[in-house]
Amino acid sequence: MNEVLKRAIPHEDGLLRCPWPGHDPVYLAYHDQEWGAPERDSRALYEKLVLDGFQAGLSWIAILRKRDNFRAAFDGFDPLKIAAYDEDKIASLMQDAGIVRNRAKIAGAVASARAYLEIEAGQGFSHYLWDFVDGRPIVNHFASLSEVPAATPLSEKISRDLKRRGFKFCGPTIIYAFMQAVGMVNDHLVDCWRHAQCAGEPHP
Repeated sequence: MNEVLKRAIPHEDGLLRCPWPGHDPVYLAYHDQEWGAPERDSRALYEKLVLDGFQAGLSWIAILRKRDNFRAAFDGFDPLKIAAYDEDKIASLMQDAGIVRNRAKIAGAVASARAYLEIEAGQGFSHYLWDFVDGRPIVNHFASLSEVPAATPLSEKISRDLKRRGFKFCGPTIIYAFMQAVGMVNDHLVDCWRHAQCAGEPHP
C-alpha cells in the first residue's frame, strides 16, 4: 500500500475516513459507530478483549462477521457464566461452526473470565483498565497508517499485568489493538471525521 492509500480517504457522503475499512458496509459501520469510541462498560470490555484474542492470526473483519455467533455461543459474553464452563461446554463450542473453533482460545476465554471476575469484584474491570491511561483517552494525531504503532510500552505494561492476573491471548499487539478499539487510545487519523468525536472526556 503506497503512502497516499494509507491516509484518510473520501467517501460518497463527503466524509473522510481512515482507510482500513475500505468500502465494506460492515466494516464502515464498525469504524463509524464503535472503533475508537471510549467504552466504559466492564462486560463490553471483556467481550472485546476476548474477541481480540480470537482474532490472533486472523483478520478483524472475519471476527466481526462472526460476532453475533460468538455472542450466542458464549452466553452474551457473561463472564460469570463463562467462568463456569467445563470441558463438556468447551467440547460443545468446538463443534460450533459459527465461531472460531480453537481450543486454546476457547479455554483462554474461560480463564480470562475467571481473572475478570476477580478484578471486577475489587476495583472494577473498567476502572482497572482506564486507570492505565488516567481515565481519559490518549489522543494521537497521526496523518497516515504508517505512523500508527503495532504496540507501545504501555500496551506491553498492560499485557504483562493482565497475564500476571491470569488472562490469556493478551500480548502487547493484541492489547494495543484492543486499546484502539475501546477508545483508550484515539488512533483515528487526524483527518478522519471520527477523530474529534472520539477524543472523549475524563472519567467521572
